[in-house]
Amino acid sequence: MAADFQALKQDLTRRMDGAMETLKKEFAGLRTGRASPALLEPIRVEAYGSMTPLNQVANISVAGPGLLSVQVWDKALTKHVESAIREANLGLNPQAEGQVIRVPLPPLTTERRNELAKAAARYAEQTRVAIRGVRRDGMEQVKAWVKKHETSEDEAKRAEDEIQKLTDQYVKQVDAALAEKEKDIRTV
Repeated sequence: MAADFQALKQDLTRRMDGAMETLKKEFAGLRTGRASPALLEPIRVEAYGSMTPLNQVANISVAGPGLLSVQVWDKALTKHVESAIREANLGLNPQAEGQVIRVPLPPLTTERRNELAKAAARYAEQTRVAIRGVRRDGMEQVKAWVKKHETSEDEAKRAEDEIQKLTDQYVKQVDAALAEKEKDIRTV
C-alpha cells in the first residue's frame, strides 16, 4: 500500500501544482497599476490562417511605467495585432506606429479595480474547485483499494487524512495568492 499511496500522492501533488500554475497565468493577465508584458500574453492573433499567441508574432516590452511596446515581426500582421489587443476586453487602446504598437495603460478607476478583484476571485474559486476535484479522485482511488482488499481500513484512513492535508495546503496557497493579487489590484 505504501508504494501505491506514494505514487498516488505524487500524482495528486503534480495535478494540484498544475492548477496553481494555471492560476498564476490567469493572475498575470489581470492588469494592475504597473505595465507588464504578461498582460498581453493571453491575447491570440489571427496570423497565417490560425489563432496564434501574441508573443509568437511580436516582442512585448515595457516602454515606461504606464506604457507597453509591441514590436510586430511581420509588418503584414500589424493591423491584426492592433485589433486583437483592442478586442481583448482589457480596456486598452493601442496605437500603431509602423511595426511598433504602443499600448498606453489608462489609470485604473475604482470601478475597474473592483471588476479586476472579482475576476481574480473567480479565477481563485475555479482553482479551488480544480484542487477539490483532484482530492475527490484521490479519495475514490483509496476507496477502490479498500474495496479490492489492497489496503486496510486504518491505512485507508491515514491516506485520506494525508490527501485532505495536501488539499488544505493548496487551498491556503490559493487564498494567499488571491490576497496578494487583490492587494496588488487595489494599490493606487
